[in-house]
Amino acid sequence: MNIVLTNANIYTANSKMPWANTLVIDGERIAYVGDNDKARWEKSVGIRPKIFNMNSKMIIPGFIDSHTHSGMTSASSWHIRLPLTQEVDELLAFVKKYAEEHPASEVPFLYFEYYSTSLFDEKGPRKELLDTAVSDRPCLMQDQIGHQDWINSKMLEYLGVDKDTPDPSELEMFVRDADGEPTGCVNEWAWLSFIDNLYKRVNWTPPAMTPELLEPFFTFLADNGITAMADGGDGITPEEQARSISQLDKKGKLNTYFDGVVRFWDVNDLPEKIAQVKEWQKKYGSKHIKFNTLKFFLDGTNESGRCSLLEPFVNDPTGKNYGTLAMEESDLIKCLILCNQAGLDIHIHVVGDGTFRTACNAYEKAKKQATEDWKMQMLLLHCELVHPSDMHRPAELGITVNWSPHWSGGYFGEQAKIFLGEERWNRMYQFNPIIDSGALVTFSGDITRIVRLHRANPFLGIQVAHTRVDPEFPLDPERFPGSMRPPESAKLSREVLMKGYTINGAKQMHWDDCMGSIEVGKLANLNVLSDNVFEVAADKIKDIKFEAVMFEGKVLRGQL
Repeated sequence: MNIVLTNANIYTANSKMPWANTLVIDGERIAYVGDNDKARWEKSVGIRPKIFNMNSKMIIPGFIDSHTHSGMTSASSWHIRLPLTQEVDELLAFVKKYAEEHPASEVPFLYFEYYSTSLFDEKGPRKELLDTAVSDRPCLMQDQIGHQDWINSKMLEYLGVDKDTPDPSELEMFVRDADGEPTGCVNEWAWLSFIDNLYKRVNWTPPAMTPELLEPFFTFLADNGITAMADGGDGITPEEQARSISQLDKKGKLNTYFDGVVRFWDVNDLPEKIAQVKEWQKKYGSKHIKFNTLKFFLDGTNESGRCSLLEPFVNDPTGKNYGTLAMEESDLIKCLILCNQAGLDIHIHVVGDGTFRTACNAYEKAKKQATEDWKMQMLLLHCELVHPSDMHRPAELGITVNWSPHWSGGYFGEQAKIFLGEERWNRMYQFNPIIDSGALVTFSGDITRIVRLHRANPFLGIQVAHTRVDPEFPLDPERFPGSMRPPESAKLSREVLMKGYTINGAKQMHWDDCMGSIEVGKLANLNVLSDNVFEVAADKIKDIKFEAVMFEGKVLRGQL
Protein backbone atom coordinates (compact mmCIF):
# COMPACT_ATOMS: atom_id res chain seq x y z
CA MET A 1 0.00 0.00 0.00
CA ASN A 2 1.14 3.56 -0.78
CA ILE A 3 0.90 6.23 1.91
CA VAL A 4 1.23 9.93 1.20
CA LEU A 5 2.04 12.32 4.06
CA THR A 6 1.65 15.89 2.91
CA ASN A 7 1.50 19.37 4.42
CA ALA A 8 4.05 18.17 6.97
CA ASN A 9 7.12 19.74 8.55
CA ILE A 10 9.66 17.05 7.65
CA TYR A 11 13.17 17.14 9.13
CA THR A 12 15.04 14.73 6.88
CA ALA A 13 18.55 14.67 8.48
CA ASN A 14 19.75 14.72 4.86
CA SER A 15 22.19 17.59 4.35
CA LYS A 16 21.30 17.78 0.63
CA MET A 17 17.62 18.36 1.43
CA PRO A 18 17.23 19.18 5.16
CA TRP A 19 13.53 19.93 4.99
CA ALA A 20 10.52 18.78 3.00
CA ASN A 21 6.74 18.86 3.35
CA THR A 22 5.62 15.73 1.50
CA LEU A 23 6.72 12.12 1.45
CA VAL A 24 5.44 8.96 -0.14
CA ILE A 25 5.85 5.53 1.43
CA ASP A 26 5.71 2.46 -0.78
CA GLY A 27 5.50 -0.62 1.42
CA GLU A 28 8.37 -0.41 3.91
CA ARG A 29 10.43 2.18 2.03
CA ILE A 30 10.33 5.84 1.10
CA ALA A 31 9.44 6.51 -2.53
CA TYR A 32 9.38 10.31 -2.59
CA VAL A 33 10.57 13.21 -0.44
CA GLY A 34 10.10 16.82 -1.46
CA ASP A 35 7.59 19.58 -1.87
CA ASN A 36 3.85 19.26 -2.35
CA ASP A 37 3.98 19.12 -6.13
CA LYS A 38 1.28 16.58 -6.89
CA ALA A 39 2.49 16.12 -10.44
CA ARG A 40 5.82 14.95 -9.05
CA TRP A 41 4.79 12.79 -6.12
CA GLU A 42 1.93 11.12 -8.03
CA LYS A 43 4.59 9.36 -10.10
CA SER A 44 5.69 7.55 -6.93
CA VAL A 45 2.29 6.21 -5.86
CA GLY A 46 0.22 3.30 -6.99
CA ILE A 47 -3.53 2.93 -7.27
CA ARG A 48 -5.69 4.50 -4.56
CA PRO A 49 -2.99 5.68 -2.13
CA LYS A 50 -3.92 6.69 1.41
CA ILE A 51 -3.31 10.42 1.68
CA PHE A 52 -2.88 12.11 5.06
CA ASN A 53 -2.87 15.87 5.61
CA MET A 54 -0.44 16.22 8.49
CA ASN A 55 -1.49 19.81 9.32
CA SER A 56 2.11 20.97 9.73
CA LYS A 57 3.02 18.23 12.20
CA MET A 58 6.73 17.58 12.48
CA ILE A 59 8.06 14.30 11.08
CA ILE A 60 11.59 13.10 11.83
CA PRO A 61 13.59 9.93 11.14
CA GLY A 62 13.30 7.12 13.65
CA PHE A 63 15.66 7.70 16.56
CA ILE A 64 18.81 5.59 16.91
CA ASP A 65 20.21 4.81 20.37
CA SER A 66 23.88 4.13 19.70
CA HIS A 67 24.78 2.54 23.05
CA THR A 68 22.40 1.02 25.58
CA HIS A 69 21.98 -2.22 27.50
CA SER A 70 19.00 -4.42 26.70
CA GLY A 71 20.27 -7.39 28.74
CA MET A 72 21.41 -5.61 31.90
CA THR A 73 18.27 -3.46 31.96
CA SER A 74 15.93 -6.42 31.54
CA ALA A 75 17.87 -8.52 34.05
CA SER A 76 17.32 -5.84 36.70
CA SER A 77 13.55 -6.25 36.70
CA TRP A 78 13.61 -7.96 40.13
CA HIS A 79 15.77 -5.30 41.79
CA ILE A 80 14.30 -3.10 44.51
CA ARG A 81 14.15 0.63 43.96
CA LEU A 82 15.53 2.85 46.71
CA PRO A 83 14.03 6.24 47.58
CA LEU A 84 15.79 9.22 46.03
CA THR A 85 17.52 10.80 48.99
CA GLN A 86 20.81 12.31 50.09
CA GLU A 87 20.38 10.94 53.62
CA VAL A 88 22.18 7.68 54.43
CA ASP A 89 19.97 7.08 57.47
CA GLU A 90 16.87 7.26 55.28
CA LEU A 91 18.32 4.66 52.91
CA LEU A 92 19.24 2.32 55.75
CA ALA A 93 15.81 2.71 57.33
CA PHE A 94 14.19 1.77 54.00
CA VAL A 95 16.43 -1.28 53.61
CA LYS A 96 15.81 -2.42 57.16
CA LYS A 97 12.03 -2.05 56.84
CA TYR A 98 12.00 -3.90 53.51
CA ALA A 99 14.06 -6.76 54.97
CA GLU A 100 11.72 -7.03 57.95
CA GLU A 101 8.65 -7.14 55.70
CA HIS A 102 10.24 -9.63 53.28
CA PRO A 103 12.05 -12.41 55.21
CA ALA A 104 14.94 -14.40 53.80
CA SER A 105 12.62 -17.29 53.02
CA GLU A 106 10.81 -14.98 50.58
CA VAL A 107 13.73 -12.84 49.31
CA PRO A 108 17.03 -14.67 49.95
CA PHE A 109 19.16 -12.02 48.20
CA LEU A 110 18.39 -8.31 48.50
CA TYR A 111 19.44 -6.13 45.56
CA PHE A 112 18.67 -2.41 45.91
CA GLU A 113 19.28 0.46 43.51
CA TYR A 114 20.35 3.09 43.53
CA TYR A 115 22.15 5.35 46.03
CA SER A 116 24.01 8.56 45.24
CA THR A 117 27.77 8.02 44.99
CA SER A 118 28.28 11.44 46.56
CA LEU A 119 26.96 10.14 49.90
CA PHE A 120 30.44 8.79 50.64
CA ASP A 121 34.05 9.93 50.40
CA GLU A 122 36.66 8.47 48.05
CA LYS A 123 36.89 5.30 50.16
CA GLY A 124 33.26 4.51 49.47
CA PRO A 125 30.68 2.87 51.78
CA ARG A 126 31.47 0.17 54.34
CA LYS A 127 29.90 -3.22 55.02
CA GLU A 128 29.52 -2.58 58.77
CA LEU A 129 27.11 0.28 58.10
CA LEU A 130 24.96 -1.83 55.78
CA ASP A 131 25.05 -4.66 58.34
CA THR A 132 23.10 -2.42 60.73
CA ALA A 133 20.16 -2.58 58.31
CA VAL A 134 20.36 -6.22 57.21
CA SER A 135 22.74 -8.96 58.34
CA ASP A 136 20.74 -12.18 58.00
CA ARG A 137 21.26 -12.55 54.22
CA PRO A 138 23.30 -11.12 51.33
CA CYS A 139 22.48 -7.52 50.48
CA LEU A 140 23.73 -5.30 47.66
CA MET A 141 23.12 -1.62 46.98
CA GLN A 142 24.14 -0.23 43.58
CA ASP A 143 25.21 3.37 43.09
CA GLN A 144 23.64 5.77 40.64
CA ILE A 145 26.55 5.58 38.23
CA GLY A 146 26.27 1.81 38.00
CA HIS A 147 29.98 1.13 38.46
CA GLN A 148 30.21 0.88 42.26
CA ASP A 149 28.33 -1.31 44.74
CA TRP A 150 27.86 -1.45 48.50
CA ILE A 151 27.58 -4.97 49.95
CA ASN A 152 27.18 -6.32 53.47
CA SER A 153 29.28 -8.86 55.36
CA LYS A 154 26.92 -11.72 54.60
CA MET A 155 27.28 -11.15 50.88
CA LEU A 156 31.06 -11.24 51.11
CA GLU A 157 30.77 -14.48 53.06
CA TYR A 158 28.42 -16.06 50.52
CA LEU A 159 30.55 -14.90 47.60
CA GLY A 160 33.52 -16.56 49.25
CA VAL A 161 35.58 -13.37 49.11
CA ASP A 162 38.08 -12.46 51.82
CA LYS A 163 41.49 -10.82 52.13
CA ASP A 164 43.15 -13.71 50.30
CA THR A 165 40.83 -13.58 47.28
CA PRO A 166 42.46 -11.98 44.23
CA ASP A 167 40.50 -9.32 42.36
CA PRO A 168 39.21 -10.34 38.92
CA SER A 169 41.15 -7.56 37.16
CA GLU A 170 42.77 -4.14 37.52
CA LEU A 171 39.36 -2.47 37.24
CA GLU A 172 37.08 -5.11 38.78
CA MET A 173 38.12 -4.95 42.40
CA PHE A 174 37.00 -5.12 46.00
CA VAL A 175 38.08 -2.01 47.91
CA ARG A 176 40.21 -3.14 50.86
CA ASP A 177 41.46 -1.75 54.16
CA ALA A 178 45.09 -1.59 55.26
CA ASP A 179 44.99 -5.28 56.19
CA GLY A 180 43.59 -6.34 52.83
CA GLU A 181 40.09 -7.06 54.14
CA PRO A 182 37.24 -6.12 51.75
CA THR A 183 35.48 -3.01 53.07
CA GLY A 184 32.13 -3.63 51.42
CA CYS A 185 32.74 -1.22 48.54
CA VAL A 186 33.09 -2.94 45.16
CA ASN A 187 34.17 -1.44 41.83
CA GLU A 188 33.11 -2.48 38.33
CA TRP A 189 30.91 -5.45 39.34
CA ALA A 190 33.82 -7.50 40.72
CA TRP A 191 31.26 -9.53 42.69
CA LEU A 192 29.85 -10.96 39.44
CA SER A 193 32.89 -13.24 39.14
CA PHE A 194 31.81 -14.99 42.35
CA ILE A 195 28.02 -14.74 42.13
CA ASP A 196 27.48 -18.45 41.45
CA ASN A 197 28.84 -19.17 44.94
CA LEU A 198 26.15 -16.95 46.41
CA TYR A 199 23.35 -18.44 44.34
CA LYS A 200 24.33 -21.93 45.51
CA ARG A 201 24.30 -20.84 49.16
CA VAL A 202 20.84 -19.26 48.95
CA ASN A 203 19.49 -21.91 46.54
CA TRP A 204 18.08 -19.29 44.20
CA THR A 205 18.83 -17.70 40.82
CA PRO A 206 17.42 -14.57 39.15
CA PRO A 207 14.78 -14.80 36.43
CA ALA A 208 16.08 -16.38 33.24
CA MET A 209 16.86 -14.23 30.21
CA THR A 210 13.82 -14.99 28.09
CA PRO A 211 11.94 -13.20 25.31
CA GLU A 212 9.28 -12.34 27.89
CA LEU A 213 11.87 -10.71 30.17
CA LEU A 214 13.32 -8.65 27.30
CA GLU A 215 10.05 -7.64 25.68
CA PRO A 216 9.28 -4.63 27.98
CA PHE A 217 12.63 -3.08 27.04
CA PHE A 218 11.88 -3.24 23.34
CA THR A 219 8.34 -2.07 23.95
CA PHE A 220 9.81 1.03 25.58
CA LEU A 221 11.99 1.65 22.52
CA ALA A 222 8.96 1.46 20.25
CA ASP A 223 6.97 3.77 22.52
CA ASN A 224 9.77 6.33 22.35
CA GLY A 225 10.47 6.36 18.66
CA ILE A 226 13.73 4.36 18.82
CA THR A 227 13.89 2.12 15.76
CA ALA A 228 17.55 1.05 15.95
CA MET A 229 20.02 0.46 18.78
CA ALA A 230 23.56 -0.69 19.50
CA ASP A 231 23.78 -2.93 22.55
CA GLY A 232 26.23 -2.26 25.36
CA GLY A 233 27.65 -5.76 25.29
CA ASP A 234 27.17 -6.53 29.00
CA GLY A 235 24.33 -9.03 29.02
CA ILE A 236 24.26 -11.03 32.24
CA THR A 237 23.67 -14.23 30.25
CA PRO A 238 24.79 -13.21 26.74
CA GLU A 239 23.95 -16.35 24.74
CA GLU A 240 20.46 -16.49 26.20
CA GLN A 241 20.05 -12.79 25.46
CA ALA A 242 21.05 -13.19 21.82
CA ARG A 243 18.77 -16.21 21.44
CA SER A 244 15.83 -14.43 23.07
CA ILE A 245 16.20 -11.33 20.91
CA SER A 246 16.23 -13.59 17.86
CA GLN A 247 13.01 -15.21 19.08
CA LEU A 248 11.38 -11.82 19.55
CA ASP A 249 12.37 -10.94 16.02
CA LYS A 250 10.86 -14.12 14.59
CA LYS A 251 7.62 -13.37 16.46
CA GLY A 252 7.49 -9.85 15.03
CA LYS A 253 7.97 -8.27 18.48
CA LEU A 254 11.43 -6.76 18.12
CA ASN A 255 10.44 -3.75 15.98
CA THR A 256 13.92 -2.30 16.06
CA TYR A 257 17.23 -2.92 14.36
CA PHE A 258 19.62 -4.48 16.89
CA ASP A 259 23.41 -4.15 16.65
CA GLY A 260 24.86 -6.74 19.04
CA VAL A 261 28.12 -6.30 20.94
CA VAL A 262 30.31 -8.89 22.72
CA ARG A 263 32.65 -7.89 25.53
CA PHE A 264 36.24 -9.10 25.94
CA TRP A 265 38.59 -8.72 28.92
CA ASP A 266 42.14 -8.79 27.56
CA VAL A 267 44.24 -9.53 24.50
CA ASN A 268 44.32 -13.24 25.39
CA ASP A 269 40.57 -13.84 25.29
CA LEU A 270 39.97 -11.63 22.23
CA PRO A 271 40.38 -14.43 19.63
CA GLU A 272 37.72 -16.47 21.46
CA LYS A 273 35.37 -13.47 21.53
CA ILE A 274 35.97 -12.75 17.85
CA ALA A 275 34.93 -16.32 17.09
CA GLN A 276 31.87 -15.85 19.29
CA VAL A 277 30.78 -12.72 17.40
CA LYS A 278 31.05 -14.56 14.11
CA GLU A 279 29.21 -17.59 15.47
CA TRP A 280 26.36 -15.47 16.80
CA GLN A 281 26.08 -13.64 13.50
CA LYS A 282 25.58 -17.00 11.79
CA LYS A 283 23.12 -18.26 14.42
CA TYR A 284 21.11 -15.12 15.16
CA GLY A 285 21.83 -12.63 12.39
CA SER A 286 18.78 -11.52 10.42
CA LYS A 287 17.41 -8.51 8.59
CA HIS A 288 16.99 -6.80 11.97
CA ILE A 289 19.87 -8.30 13.96
CA LYS A 290 23.62 -8.30 13.45
CA PHE A 291 26.72 -9.02 15.51
CA ASN A 292 29.76 -7.12 14.30
CA THR A 293 31.36 -5.48 17.34
CA LEU A 294 33.59 -6.12 20.36
CA LYS A 295 33.67 -4.03 23.53
CA PHE A 296 36.41 -3.32 26.06
CA PHE A 297 36.58 -1.27 29.28
CA LEU A 298 39.84 0.70 29.16
CA ASP A 299 39.10 2.42 32.48
CA GLY A 300 36.32 2.85 35.04
CA THR A 301 34.60 6.06 36.20
CA ASN A 302 35.66 9.52 37.32
CA GLU A 303 33.32 9.41 40.30
CA SER A 304 34.98 6.32 41.80
CA GLY A 305 38.54 7.34 40.96
CA ARG A 306 38.92 4.42 38.55
CA CYS A 307 39.74 6.51 35.48
CA SER A 308 43.17 7.14 33.94
CA LEU A 309 44.42 10.73 33.90
CA LEU A 310 47.17 12.82 32.34
CA GLU A 311 47.72 14.58 35.67
CA PRO A 312 47.50 12.99 39.17
CA PHE A 313 44.36 12.86 41.29
CA VAL A 314 44.05 16.01 43.40
CA ASN A 315 43.40 13.96 46.55
CA ASP A 316 46.65 11.99 46.25
CA PRO A 317 49.27 13.48 48.62
CA THR A 318 52.10 11.70 46.81
CA GLY A 319 51.24 13.22 43.43
CA LYS A 320 51.87 9.84 41.79
CA ASN A 321 48.36 8.41 41.36
CA TYR A 322 47.30 8.83 37.73
CA GLY A 323 44.49 6.28 38.01
CA THR A 324 43.88 2.90 36.46
CA LEU A 325 44.37 1.83 32.86
CA ALA A 326 43.03 -1.65 32.14
CA MET A 327 45.32 -2.33 29.18
CA GLU A 328 48.68 -0.98 28.08
CA GLU A 329 48.93 0.77 24.75
CA SER A 330 50.99 -2.04 23.20
CA ASP A 331 48.31 -4.65 23.94
CA LEU A 332 45.54 -2.34 22.74
CA ILE A 333 47.36 -1.98 19.43
CA LYS A 334 47.37 -5.78 19.11
CA CYS A 335 43.63 -5.89 19.87
CA LEU A 336 42.84 -3.26 17.25
CA ILE A 337 44.85 -5.08 14.60
CA LEU A 338 43.12 -8.38 15.45
CA CYS A 339 39.69 -6.74 15.16
CA ASN A 340 40.62 -5.22 11.83
CA GLN A 341 41.82 -8.57 10.51
CA ALA A 342 38.48 -10.05 11.55
CA GLY A 343 36.54 -7.20 9.96
CA LEU A 344 34.91 -6.29 13.26
CA ASP A 345 34.40 -2.92 14.98
CA ILE A 346 35.40 -2.15 18.54
CA HIS A 347 33.71 -0.04 21.22
CA ILE A 348 35.96 1.16 24.03
CA HIS A 349 34.79 2.55 27.37
CA VAL A 350 36.88 5.71 27.87
CA VAL A 351 36.35 8.20 30.71
CA GLY A 352 39.63 9.89 31.74
CA ASP A 353 41.78 12.14 29.56
CA GLY A 354 44.72 9.74 29.93
CA THR A 355 42.57 6.89 28.66
CA PHE A 356 41.35 8.96 25.72
CA ARG A 357 44.91 9.78 24.69
CA THR A 358 46.00 6.15 25.05
CA ALA A 359 43.12 5.00 22.83
CA CYS A 360 43.90 7.61 20.17
CA ASN A 361 47.61 6.78 20.22
CA ALA A 362 46.92 3.05 19.92
CA TYR A 363 44.51 3.55 17.02
CA GLU A 364 46.95 5.78 15.14
CA LYS A 365 49.79 3.27 15.58
CA ALA A 366 47.62 0.25 14.79
CA LYS A 367 46.58 1.74 11.45
CA LYS A 368 50.25 2.31 10.57
CA GLN A 369 51.32 -1.19 11.64
CA ALA A 370 48.45 -3.05 9.98
CA THR A 371 49.42 -5.13 6.96
CA GLU A 372 45.80 -5.32 5.68
CA ASP A 373 43.58 -2.50 4.48
CA TRP A 374 42.05 -0.71 7.44
CA LYS A 375 38.29 -1.33 7.52
CA MET A 376 37.29 -1.49 11.21
CA GLN A 377 35.75 1.39 13.15
CA MET A 378 36.72 2.35 16.68
CA LEU A 379 34.04 3.98 18.81
CA LEU A 380 35.07 5.70 22.03
CA LEU A 381 32.25 5.64 24.58
CA HIS A 382 31.69 8.54 27.01
CA CYS A 383 34.94 10.53 26.63
CA GLU A 384 33.93 12.56 29.69
CA LEU A 385 37.28 14.31 30.11
CA VAL A 386 39.36 15.12 27.04
CA HIS A 387 42.45 17.31 27.08
CA PRO A 388 42.00 20.36 24.80
CA SER A 389 45.05 19.33 22.76
CA ASP A 390 43.38 16.00 21.87
CA MET A 391 39.99 17.33 20.77
CA HIS A 392 40.95 17.27 17.07
CA ARG A 393 42.19 13.69 17.01
CA PRO A 394 38.93 11.75 16.46
CA ALA A 395 38.30 13.68 13.23
CA GLU A 396 41.87 13.28 12.02
CA LEU A 397 42.04 9.57 12.84
CA GLY A 398 38.49 8.60 11.84
CA ILE A 399 37.41 7.72 15.38
CA THR A 400 33.72 7.89 16.32
CA VAL A 401 32.73 9.35 19.69
CA ASN A 402 29.57 8.40 21.59
CA TRP A 403 27.98 10.41 24.40
CA SER A 404 24.87 9.97 26.58
CA PRO A 405 23.28 13.45 26.50
CA HIS A 406 21.09 12.96 29.58
CA TRP A 407 24.28 12.94 31.68
CA SER A 408 25.11 16.51 30.60
CA GLY A 409 23.41 18.22 33.55
CA GLY A 410 23.60 17.23 37.19
CA TYR A 411 22.92 13.51 36.97
CA PHE A 412 26.18 12.35 38.57
CA GLY A 413 26.52 15.31 40.90
CA GLU A 414 29.94 16.55 41.95
CA GLN A 415 31.57 13.34 43.20
CA ALA A 416 34.24 13.45 40.51
CA LYS A 417 35.63 16.65 42.04
CA ILE A 418 37.14 14.55 44.83
CA PHE A 419 39.54 13.04 42.29
CA LEU A 420 39.66 15.60 39.47
CA GLY A 421 39.39 18.93 41.27
CA GLU A 422 37.31 21.93 40.24
CA GLU A 423 39.15 22.85 37.04
CA ARG A 424 38.97 19.41 35.43
CA TRP A 425 35.39 18.89 36.62
CA ASN A 426 34.43 22.05 34.78
CA ARG A 427 36.08 20.71 31.62
CA MET A 428 34.05 17.50 31.57
CA TYR A 429 31.34 16.77 29.01
CA GLN A 430 32.61 19.11 26.29
CA PHE A 431 32.00 17.87 22.77
CA ASN A 432 31.61 21.00 20.64
CA PRO A 433 35.34 21.20 19.81
CA ILE A 434 35.29 17.53 18.77
CA ILE A 435 32.17 18.10 16.63
CA ASP A 436 33.48 21.35 15.15
CA SER A 437 36.66 19.57 14.05
CA GLY A 438 34.54 17.23 11.92
CA ALA A 439 34.36 14.03 14.00
CA LEU A 440 31.37 11.71 13.87
CA VAL A 441 29.58 11.99 17.23
CA THR A 442 26.61 9.79 18.11
CA PHE A 443 24.21 9.84 21.06
CA SER A 444 22.71 7.23 23.36
CA GLY A 445 20.87 6.49 26.59
CA ASP A 446 23.36 3.97 28.02
CA ILE A 447 20.61 2.60 30.25
CA THR A 448 21.55 -0.33 32.49
CA ARG A 449 18.62 -0.57 34.91
CA ILE A 450 14.82 -0.68 34.66
CA VAL A 451 14.48 2.10 37.25
CA ARG A 452 16.22 4.54 34.90
CA LEU A 453 14.74 3.30 31.60
CA HIS A 454 12.59 6.43 31.32
CA ARG A 455 15.79 8.43 30.83
CA ALA A 456 16.38 6.72 27.48
CA ASN A 457 13.74 8.98 25.90
CA PRO A 458 15.82 10.90 23.33
CA PHE A 459 13.92 14.10 23.99
CA LEU A 460 15.05 14.10 27.62
CA GLY A 461 18.62 13.66 26.41
CA ILE A 462 18.25 16.47 23.88
CA GLN A 463 16.85 18.84 26.50
CA VAL A 464 19.54 18.11 29.08
CA ALA A 465 22.43 18.43 26.61
CA HIS A 466 20.93 21.60 25.13
CA THR A 467 20.42 23.27 28.52
CA ARG A 468 23.03 21.54 30.76
CA VAL A 469 20.23 21.29 33.35
CA ASP A 470 18.88 17.95 34.59
CA PRO A 471 15.19 18.36 35.49
CA GLU A 472 15.25 15.17 37.56
CA PHE A 473 18.60 15.66 39.31
CA PRO A 474 19.29 19.42 39.26
CA LEU A 475 22.45 20.86 40.73
CA ASP A 476 22.14 23.19 43.73
CA PRO A 477 20.74 26.44 42.24
CA GLU A 478 22.38 28.51 44.99
CA ARG A 479 25.80 27.39 43.76
CA PHE A 480 24.97 26.80 40.09
CA PRO A 481 22.72 29.55 38.64
CA GLY A 482 19.67 27.93 37.11
CA SER A 483 21.11 24.54 38.15
CA MET A 484 23.16 24.62 34.94
CA ARG A 485 26.30 22.51 34.84
CA PRO A 486 29.14 24.74 33.69
CA PRO A 487 30.33 25.84 31.23
CA GLU A 488 27.58 27.31 29.08
CA SER A 489 29.78 26.95 26.00
CA ALA A 490 29.39 23.15 26.28
CA LYS A 491 25.68 23.25 25.46
CA LEU A 492 24.92 21.25 22.34
CA SER A 493 22.71 22.65 19.60
CA ARG A 494 19.44 20.98 18.67
CA GLU A 495 20.76 20.41 15.15
CA VAL A 496 23.83 18.58 16.46
CA LEU A 497 21.71 16.48 18.79
CA MET A 498 19.18 15.53 16.14
CA LYS A 499 21.93 14.47 13.73
CA GLY A 500 23.63 12.47 16.47
CA TYR A 501 20.40 10.63 17.26
CA THR A 502 19.60 9.86 13.61
CA ILE A 503 21.98 9.85 10.62
CA ASN A 504 25.19 9.75 12.68
CA GLY A 505 23.94 6.73 14.62
CA ALA A 506 23.14 4.99 11.35
CA LYS A 507 26.68 5.68 10.13
CA GLN A 508 28.14 4.25 13.33
CA MET A 509 26.24 1.00 12.77
CA HIS A 510 26.88 0.89 9.01
CA TRP A 511 23.15 1.15 8.38
CA ASP A 512 23.16 4.61 6.80
CA ASP A 513 22.31 3.05 3.44
CA CYS A 514 18.86 2.13 4.75
CA MET A 515 18.04 4.40 7.72
CA GLY A 516 18.99 7.47 9.72
CA SER A 517 17.50 10.02 7.33
CA ILE A 518 14.34 10.49 5.30
CA GLU A 519 15.50 9.79 1.75
CA VAL A 520 14.17 7.93 -1.24
CA GLY A 521 14.96 4.22 -0.98
CA LYS A 522 15.47 4.20 2.78
CA LEU A 523 13.23 2.46 5.29
CA ALA A 524 10.15 4.34 6.43
CA ASN A 525 11.23 4.46 10.08
CA LEU A 526 9.58 7.70 11.15
CA ASN A 527 8.22 9.64 14.12
CA VAL A 528 5.35 12.10 14.02
CA LEU A 529 5.69 14.63 16.85
CA SER A 530 3.35 16.80 18.88
CA ASP A 531 5.74 19.77 18.66
CA ASN A 532 8.59 21.09 16.56
CA VAL A 533 11.80 20.08 18.34
CA PHE A 534 13.59 23.13 16.92
CA GLU A 535 10.96 25.64 18.05
CA VAL A 536 9.57 24.38 21.36
CA ALA A 537 10.88 26.07 24.53
CA ALA A 538 14.17 24.54 25.67
CA ASP A 539 12.73 23.35 29.00
CA LYS A 540 9.78 21.69 27.22
CA ILE A 541 11.69 19.48 24.78
CA LYS A 542 11.32 16.47 27.10
CA ASP A 543 7.53 16.87 26.92
CA ILE A 544 7.30 16.32 23.17
CA LYS A 545 4.99 13.39 22.47
CA PHE A 546 5.20 10.72 19.79
CA GLU A 547 1.86 11.01 18.02
CA ALA A 548 2.85 8.19 15.69
CA VAL A 549 5.82 5.85 15.47
CA MET A 550 6.34 4.09 12.16
CA PHE A 551 8.62 1.09 11.62
CA GLU A 552 9.24 -0.17 8.09
CA GLY A 553 6.16 1.64 6.81
CA LYS A 554 3.80 0.30 9.49
CA VAL A 555 2.41 2.40 12.32
CA LEU A 556 3.52 0.81 15.61
CA ARG A 557 2.13 3.43 17.97
CA GLY A 558 -0.45 6.20 17.70
CA GLN A 559 -1.99 7.18 14.39
CA LEU A 560 -1.27 9.35 11.38
